[in-house]
Formats: sequence, structure tokens, C-alpha cells
Amino acid sequence: MKLADRMARLGTETAFEVLAKAKKLEAEGKNIIHLEIGEPDFGTPSNINKAAIEAINNGYSHYSPSPGIPELRTSIANYMSKTRGLNYTADEVVVTPGGKPVMFFVILALVNEGDEVIYPNPGFPIYESMINFVGGKPVPIQLREDKNFAFDTEELRKLITDKTKLLIMNSPQNPTGGILTKEDIIKIADIIKDKDITILSDEIYSRLIFEGEHFSIAQIDGFKDRTIILDGYSKYYAMTGWRAGFGVMNKDLAPQIAKLVTNSVSCTNTFVQMACIEALEGPQDSVDMMREEFRARREIIVDGLNSIQGFSCVMPHGAFYAFPNITKTGYNSKDLADHLLYKGGVAVLTGTSFGAFGEGYIRFSYANSRENIKEAIKRIKSVL
Repeated sequence: MKLADRMARLGTETAFEVLAKAKKLEAEGKNIIHLEIGEPDFGTPSNINKAAIEAINNGYSHYSPSPGIPELRTSIANYMSKTRGLNYTADEVVVTPGGKPVMFFVILALVNEGDEVIYPNPGFPIYESMINFVGGKPVPIQLREDKNFAFDTEELRKLITDKTKLLIMNSPQNPTGGILTKEDIIKIADIIKDKDITILSDEIYSRLIFEGEHFSIAQIDGFKDRTIILDGYSKYYAMTGWRAGFGVMNKDLAPQIAKLVTNSVSCTNTFVQMACIEALEGPQDSVDMMREEFRARREIIVDGLNSIQGFSCVMPHGAFYAFPNITKTGYNSKDLADHLLYKGGVAVLTGTSFGAFGEGYIRFSYANSRENIKEAIKRIKSVL
């Protein structure tokens, strides 16, 4: 069977490949500490589980409108209005099965062949994959350790051309844990304010910030209608397997994205949507608890990594990732990640899983227990 040419341009997400390798080793009897997958190790809060079960029992097991059930879209609009300080309405919301479809559909809807898309590198690998898939030109902006992995705004200015169609931003950031400060975002907005450039702002970790408060480029005058915000439930409510996310965008674009939902997945799981209302409107104690636990784990893993000869790790300010520089170990990223997995029983991701500029780094997800993080540090020291 001959595949379409575009399939050769499609990338992958290495986290799932490493997870499969780690699971195979576990099946063979090896003990593995999982620091590779970006998934909270907490259970979904019981009130959300209960809401889903009640929804099933009440018959919410049929199709819903492609952009989402009206009650959830209203709930999301209210949540976004409150958290971003803007006025959103339900017709600016599209509900999707996870956050990735927002990236997929927005790039599919906006980027023509040859259009340029600026995206962070190292960054979430699906950005580059989807740009390539639709025939766009990926234009990476390097996130540098000496700038705490924020955008170099002068470099951004140089990368913009007449073909630049879309700018992808992610804060807090995967894989580095870096953030874009309000000052950074104001500078970015000033650079592109007179350009015909749309922004895809990936804010999936916006409630997992350890210092300061989240700020969105949509909050700057004139940017609300040209910004698509990607957010969801996976990271705050430990709902990764529920597949529930959403995009918030201007009223003209939303029906077009909903049309892509219709043509691909029809709609998001209906009883999951009902549970998502409870997630947003119910108690938020679990989110606060997770954030504080991640804060404590952050201290443990950064101190531990910096105690390993050849490692150097800056303090991440958000999400649940540490991104140490490992150039002084004498290994490249892939060889070190393989060595830690097969010899040390510690599963991590190479920096190059997130783009070419990730060489010389390893990503650790500290979505694991304090005890396992400490044990992982011991194992790394023992095999280096």
C-alpha cells in the first residue's frame, strides 16, 4: 500500500515511544522509574469521576454538537473571562478531545503551503510535525538556557518575514519549564502588532506556575481576536486519558474549527464534557494541592540533578519538567537517555525529542513521587 507523500512529513511524540520501551523492560522484570511521560501521577478528583458516572446514568452517551455542548462552552467562556480578565462568550469556544486537536485544526485551517510558522525549539514536537504535514515552513526560534528558555525578542524580530502566518507560543513551557513573563509578552506583542500574524498561545500549563501569575498575549489591547488560546483539563485535573481540551478564538474562526471537528471526530465524548463542567465549577482544592506538591518535587529534582557531575539545571518556573544541560557528561542526549534507561532503570527523554536545539539536554518529568525522584538521582549517579 503506497502512502500519501504527506505521511513522510509527519513526526511523532517520543514520550510514547520511550514509554513503550520502558514498559517492555518492566515486562521482562526490570524495575523502571518513569520520568519520561508528561502526565500527573495523581488520580482524577472524585467529584469529577462522580459527575461522569452520573452523566452516563442520565443518558449523556449520544452525539453532542461538534463545538461542544452549550453548557460546557458557557462554563469555559466564564472560566476564561475570569482567569484572563477578558470578556469571552460561548460562541468563541470549541471543545476538542484533548489539546492536540486544537494545534492540528488551527494549523490545518490557517497555514497554506509555503506559509511560515514561528515556533519554540526545543518545544512540543507536534508543532513542527503539523507545520510540516500541511506543507508550511517551520521557522524555529531557539530557546536558550542563558535566557531562562524565554524568547529572544530580537531574534524573533529577525525571523519574521512577509510569509510569516502564525506564531506559536507556549508558557509555561514543555520541555524546559520556562515561562514568558508579562514583560516578555509585551515585547513580543510590540514586535508583531503591525504584522498580519495570528498567535496560537498554548496555555495548557497556565495554572502550574510557581512564581508570579500567568499572563496571556490575548490580554494585550488588540490581541484578543487574533489569538487562539489552547487549554484543557489533562494537566490540572489529572485527566490525561479523558481526552478533553478546548480552544478559545474569535467568533469567525470558531465555526471553521468546529467544521474540522465534524469532519474528523464528530464531537468530544459527551459524558466527559459533563464531567468537565464539574471540573471547572466544582472545588479547586486538588489543583492547588498538585501545584504545591509539584513545587516541592521541583526543589528535590533540581537540587538532585545539580549534584550529579556533568549536569547543570536551571530552576524551572512552571509545568512539571526539569531540563538539565548534560554537555559536560561527555554523552550526547540520545546516548545518555539510552544509558539511563537500560543501565540505570530511569526513563527520560532526549532534548532532541523536542527539536534540534534540544541537543545537550535531557527532559525529566517530575510527575512522580518524591521517593522515586530521589531514587532516580541515586541510580543516575551510580551509572555515570
